[in-house]
Amino acid sequence: MTTLLVIAKEPLPGRVKTRLTPPFTPQEAARLAQAALADTLHAVAAAPAIRRVLVLDGTPGDWLPAGFEVRPQCAGGLDERLADAFAHCSGPALLIGMDTPQVTPQLLTVDFADCDAYYGPAEDGGFWALGLAEPDPALLRGVPMSTPVTGAVQRERLLAAGLRVRELPRLRDVDTVADAHAVAALAPRGRFAAQLARCTPVTPR
Repeated sequence: MTTLLVIAKEPLPGRVKTRLTPPFTPQEAARLAQAALADTLHAVAAAPAIRRVLVLDGTPGDWLPAGFEVRPQCAGGLDERLADAFAHCSGPALLIGMDTPQVTPQLLTVDFADCDAYYGPAEDGGFWALGLAEPDPALLRGVPMSTPVTGAVQRERLLAAGLRVRELPRLRDVDTVADAHAVAALAPRGRFAAQLARCTPVTPR
């Protein structure tokens, strides 16, 4: 069985989804982030796992389902924080973020019997999922994050280590308003889509 890790920020106004403001207010952006996180956590809760861990920058709220351990993120860049999340796993682990609320339990049901790593590419050039049969933090440290080549560099790091890599479907992160509407259309019954429908874009004067 696999450990499922979710790395996330507490959905507070001004700290999350800042690229959605404008057209939405910081409060609306935070509610969208909370809905995306809740959809993600419920997908993780429904997927088979030996452990479910939320690696959180902040404090958990009532959006956290039962059955999760909560660990604080370490200091440092995103590569260090991802590496540290894997460092606390003693067996196969799959890590995802909070920006793909369209994720399903089926996508998170992985089997390491014939591979060493899972890699889920994101449309923006990053990655939405990374799985390691034998978690090694060194595979992530030093990978440049939040760039158009982040995913390619990370995948090459896995291959250079001699790992057998299985690719997951390409997903779209929610970063911009266009992303938000596209992702909501993929999961129209989710919390994220419902929250987006309640948001009112600010009209420029």
